[in-house]
Amino acid sequence: MTRRQKSSPAYPAIRMRRTRQSDWLRRLVAENALSVNDLLWPLFLVEGENRREPVATMPGVERLSVDQAVRAAEEAAGLGIPVVALFPFTPADKRDPEGTLAHDPDNLVCRATRAIKQAVPNVGVLCDVALDPYTSHGHDGLLKGETILNDETVDALVKQALVQVEAGCDIIAPSDMMDGRVGAIRSALEAAGHTNTLIMSYAAKYASAFYGPFRDAIGSSGALKGDKRSYQMDPANGDEALREVALDIAEGADMVMVKPGLPYLDIVTRVKAEFGMPTFAYQVSGEYSMIAGAIERGWFDRDRVILESLMGFKRAGADGILTYFAPEAARLLKGL
Repeated sequence: MTRRQKSSPAYPAIRMRRTRQSDWLRRLVAENALSVNDLLWPLFLVEGENRREPVATMPGVERLSVDQAVRAAEEAAGLGIPVVALFPFTPADKRDPEGTLAHDPDNLVCRATRAIKQAVPNVGVLCDVALDPYTSHGHDGLLKGETILNDETVDALVKQALVQVEAGCDIIAPSDMMDGRVGAIRSALEAAGHTNTLIMSYAAKYASAFYGPFRDAIGSSGALKGDKRSYQMDPANGDEALREVALDIAEGADMVMVKPGLPYLDIVTRVKAEFGMPTFAYQVSGEYSMIAGAIERGWFDRDRVILESLMGFKRAGADGILTYFAPEAARLLKGL
């Protein structure tokens, strides 16, 4: 007989609704808490000045010029959001097969990083490490024929990570899913004296249909040739995610991420339980767009659905959530 079977008196001795009858009681017995400290705010960057450009597939989300990204970082600081994550929109004429703009120290991400760290030094900056915002074929790695080259891509990712850190990036976040890239980046950071730079690995990143709006936001949706299933994970697999996470931890990751979020909360739970590492999840563009689109149509209660969707991550075990709802959620949590 289980412990639950031994200690389960029948109604009316036990009335489960007793602890639900008032707001203060519900707060008192809540098992999980969501706070502003759990939020990371992804920002899309675009060239220009004083520019805010709507992303058609993500209601309410805009691409920001560097000066506007600084304003967003200042907003994050005012709301108590700890980290902003930067993603560049790259037009087709700036892309090439090797994604060489990725390791240009004067690229959009590096300029935005320098400007944000100068203006708001107490806000962390996370930089994505992958080639897909810069390649003409839209893949995260270097392409030969129809094959993504692993080791050659890792060399390019190391160069990308180093220019980002030299610009002031606090957290390097490899999202490419190449084998061995965390270890190579960690070794390069150590050799360059960047011993305190954090690595948040996209350790379990799935080949998901939920990324569509993101690819639109960074300009790679039309460029992508084929798909990413030869390097991103099969949605059918869970045990494989634990192997990926274990490898990245062994190679020097300080934090790990599961992506997408809501469809993969079981993976978040398993990763947190297995490793006890700081574990993050990304409420990706497709998740955001479904919720935001329904809010626009009046199908959802805006405030409740935003916080409920984020609480699901906390209940699953996530230590933090990358979400485009970050500023709205922060205001709701602060009662603003």
